[in-house]
Amino acid sequence: MTQGCAYLDYAATTPVDPRVAAFLSQVLAENLGNPGATHSPGRRAAALIAQARTRVAALIGAAPQDLVFTSGATESNNLAILGHVRGERAARRQGGHVLTLATEHKSVLAPVRRLEHDGLAVSLLRPDAAGLLSPQALAAALRPQTLLVTLLHANNETGVVQDIPALAAVCQERGVALHVDAAQSAGKLPLGVAGIDYLSFTAHKLGGPQGVGALYVAPHRYVTLEPQLIGGGQERGLRSGTPATHQIAAFGLACELAAAEREGNARRLVGLRERLLQGLQDLPGVLLNGDPVRRLPGILNLSFPGVEGESLYSGLAELALSTGSACNSSSGEPSYVLRALGRDTQLAQSSLRFSLGRGTTPAEIDTAIAAVRRELLRLRALSPAQPPPVGDWLAQGVRVVTGEAGETRLGTWVRLLLGVDGEFVKAARFQAYGCPHTLAACQALVAQLPGRHRAALQPGSPEQWRGAVGAPVEKLGRMLIIEDALRALQDAWLN
Repeated sequence: MTQGCAYLDYAATTPVDPRVAAFLSQVLAENLGNPGATHSPGRRAAALIAQARTRVAALIGAAPQDLVFTSGATESNNLAILGHVRGERAARRQGGHVLTLATEHKSVLAPVRRLEHDGLAVSLLRPDAAGLLSPQALAAALRPQTLLVTLLHANNETGVVQDIPALAAVCQERGVALHVDAAQSAGKLPLGVAGIDYLSFTAHKLGGPQGVGALYVAPHRYVTLEPQLIGGGQERGLRSGTPATHQIAAFGLACELAAAEREGNARRLVGLRERLLQGLQDLPGVLLNGDPVRRLPGILNLSFPGVEGESLYSGLAELALSTGSACNSSSGEPSYVLRALGRDTQLAQSSLRFSLGRGTTPAEIDTAIAAVRRELLRLRALSPAQPPPVGDWLAQGVRVVTGEAGETRLGTWVRLLLGVDGEFVKAARFQAYGCPHTLAACQALVAQLPGRHRAALQPGSPEQWRGAVGAPVEKLGRMLIIEDALRALQDAWLN
């Protein structure tokens, strides 16, 4: 996508397939009308949508009339979850219970939390350490009042694939509706709707444009499904609004192409994924997140112990990938998905999700291997967990003074090292575990220490250091840890 950057973030969004882009442009150039109109331009738009509905439905083995076009998987998930539960509660005039996994996408967890706020009982199950939910665990968690089970087919962070047929059988036996979020798996794995009441997916995860998706609704569920957008009554009254003909038409072609090329793409991506894993798994301590077998062909999620995640990620300028929370990696919060699998905060934050797709090449995989190895070794060598790098000073008879503060669990650990001559600093070095701003501030600090007198060891203040490296104000606390290390240095020098 970006020149000079290996794009390995297909799980976030895929580049639009050039064939799809060309078709979308062609449709946009036509003199189309509102598909609800009876004139020729309107009929042409309606025909394009009907063609797309057939193509999209074929991808999941559904009848075309059982698809509702939406703006994407988020809207589809909201319509399925909120629409089903609210409709069922109105029909039954009772409370209810919804069951899902703690590792679901936020577009599932958010509407579930909204229902909980409205008084519904909610169960957030934890999967096993591999990310899987067993049919036995699901059966044990169901209640007589359970109205809906909502599950990801393939996890967006780890790529772990649930055994949907087995889980659907449990739901059918107990008479509970099942919603499946197939945003990541549609077009990549074989899909069917047997035993499934609702299935969500979207165009932009399989080579189509952003802004369009679909929800499969089982025929017997239309009766009580409550629309979340009302107005013109489009999509059988379940999703009002003038259809985006060009996007829907492009979605249809993207689904047709994905279905035709799925098996070949899957084999190629498995080979690339294994090439990437083999290039990194010999690095000390590297951990695979999620089940090693039941996973999407193109997703690999690894944790790298001993390094700070933001520093690792920021050093990989030649790669486009995701870290931390895959949906919002800029949040700085550790991935709740990896935490639910038992990873601690440090491991969750130091995880990288590599997601491969149609355009991924062996050369990009090799670029990723080289870049990650380079940064991991650089940061581990810099870590205070390593012995102080002062052997040359000691060999020269230079007195060494050290001071440190912080620790890994705080996200910042700094060790300052001085080679001193009487009352003056002869040389200075640092070791640090921390964010890029912390490392930059330490580097700038030690550059100013040589030649300074012991009584004037601190050049500037934490606030000045923060400003000098462009750190946001919320990182002032990390600058204070550097100051603590400097004070410990002064104390050690006195002794």
